[in-house]
Amino acid sequence: MTGPRTPSEDSVTEVVRWAAFSCVLVPVVLLWYGTSFAGAAGTALGLAAVTAACRLLLRRSERGAVRERDMERTGPSPRRRGRHHRTGTGAHRGGRHTGRITPGG
Repeated sequence: MTGPRTPSEDSVTEVVRWAAFSCVLVPVVLLWYGTSFAGAAGTALGLAAVTAACRLLLRRSERGAVRERDMERTGPSPRRRGRHHRTGTGAHRGGRHTGRITPGG
């Protein structure tokens, strides 16, 4: 076990459990009502694919929300400032302009 779960992790896990349950239940009901085995198996595979895609998207969204919350708390990291957000004291970076021209420059 990796430690205590957050409420969002619990809700994602619960959604995935219900989806897995329906991946089993729906084909059984289809077989009960006379659908062919191939049709029920195809439905099961389709539901499993949709469940896997939804799980992937939910996990990605959860990680993005955690990352965004951490960034709001701590601010952007120095290595992600980008070229327009450098620090420095040159004249082109908000330094003081005296208005005089220096020789050679």
